[in-house]
Amino acid sequence: MYPASLVDAVHGLLLAGGSAFGLAAADGIVRFLREQGHGFVMPHGVVPIVPGAVIYDLDVNRNPGLLPDAAMGYAAARGATERPVPRGRVGAGTGARCGRMFGLTAEQDHTSPAGLGSALVESRGILVGALVVLNSLGNVHDPDSGLFLAGGRDADGQPFSRETVFSTLASEAIPQTNTVLTVVATNVPLGKAAATRLARMASGGLARAIRPAHLVHDGDIVFALSAKTGLPPSAGPWTENLLGAMSAEAAAQAVVDAVRPRGQY
Repeated sequence: MYPASLVDAVHGLLLAGGSAFGLAAADGIVRFLREQGHGFVMPHGVVPIVPGAVIYDLDVNRNPGLLPDAAMGYAAARGATERPVPRGRVGAGTGARCGRMFGLTAEQDHTSPAGLGSALVESRGILVGALVVLNSLGNVHDPDSGLFLAGGRDADGQPFSRETVFSTLASEAIPQTNTVLTVVATNVPLGKAAATRLARMASGGLARAIRPAHLVHDGDIVFALSAKTGLPPSAGPWTENLLGAMSAEAAAQAVVDAVRPRGQY
């Protein structure tokens, strides 16, 4: 949310596949929230504020006529709970891939499955969680050891070399359909300006785990959410710097979680 805008809260958040078609799911979320009385109070009723973003997964859609719509958004909003979200190739992450720089065609697909991942970082009662829908141009590496985890592999199953990565990036055939959607949330109440800074700092965590990251054809976005209630008295001290470091760590871990094997996809 733009720091200078009048609206000071959001009432829902949409993450979906289906490219721009997936934005239709927001209509269902707005309808559900309006029925529940949640929204920005206006003279003639409440207006739910539901920002959102989508990934491009049309190239792996096995049912081209099946795209996120208002009914799916309504069902998702109605079914929301406080339980941990499912992860892997579910929801917005169903058609997600990583290493997309190495092509995604019927003749040559050297990408790896990705999906939806999450992580939580805690420091003395201060919490920062991250949710990532990984559909990246780059490969995924362990943020600490640097070991390759998922992405472009050659016909023998070996990761492409750094030289191959650079030569691929030097070509004009880079896919323009890459998106990493990230949400970071903290239990620390923040104003809009501080939340904007938190989102910016969290994006550094993506670059720790996705290599390369933040390129011209990466449609990355980070949403930052914060609690409206105060911290418990037992929570440790915090600064924006601490929250920024924690958000970057959570985002990096969520990227890794998005490619973690979970049996049969």
